[in-house]
Amino acid sequence: MLDINELFQDEYAVLEEARLAAANPQLSADACRDKLWLIAKHYQRLIRHSYRLISRSDRAERELTRMNEQLQKLARQLEYEATHDALTAVFNRSAIIHQINQALTQGNVGLILLDIDHFKRINDEHGHPTGDRVICSLVQRVRKALPAHAAIGRVGGEEFTVLLPGSRVEEAMIIASYIHASLNASPLDVLPEQRVTVSLGVSLGLRDSDFETLYGAADAALYVAKKRGRNQVALSDTLFRPPSLPLAAGKLRME
Repeated sequence: MLDINELFQDEYAVLEEARLAAANPQLSADACRDKLWLIAKHYQRLIRHSYRLISRSDRAERELTRMNEQLQKLARQLEYEATHDALTAVFNRSAIIHQINQALTQGNVGLILLDIDHFKRINDEHGHPTGDRVICSLVQRVRKALPAHAAIGRVGGEEFTVLLPGSRVEEAMIIASYIHASLNASPLDVLPEQRVTVSLGVSLGLRDSDFETLYGAADAALYVAKKRGRNQVALSDTLFRPPSLPLAAGKLRME
């Protein structure tokens, strides 16, 4: 790389000659004019070099800005791909679990766990590509039934969770019932000859509880919905169990 002092070496020499000429009282007018002309010529060259350097700097800055924008876009894309399901574009398993755990630190959380009824039969009768389209179409309909603050994630092949932060159990049951009614109202466009239904389990997690407990309760409720014949909503029975008494209270009662 060319050193900046080397780039303007000739100009430095001309300026030094001009300084010496200015200090010489015996220098003729013609010699002074020659020195001034030489200074002007090198000054003009200096302007051209400066303009060229500024232009290169501007181009480099624009290129750096463009590259930075591309890197930011790539970072957003990688973050999206790391947190979203490739087929349905909802949160993937790890991302929705993270969302649920974060919500539990802020307040009560309603959770709806839904599973597509007889999905294996759909794959067997219509093929896996149709099965994938059924999943995508069903997710789109479920999304329309959700409030703005809800989040949906895919936790298994045909199993999804709906996160309802700051929710009461009544709200979670209403939303689950609305999802159920919406899917029963009409067939999906991708499979117009039959209705695709889901079984739903609903649970409520108190603030500072954990995902495993919340999910386990919803999963148990989902099992009840399937056992009763599928295509229905079941509520976790843990919400109706009396709280455990402290050991001291138990001793007092026994005494």
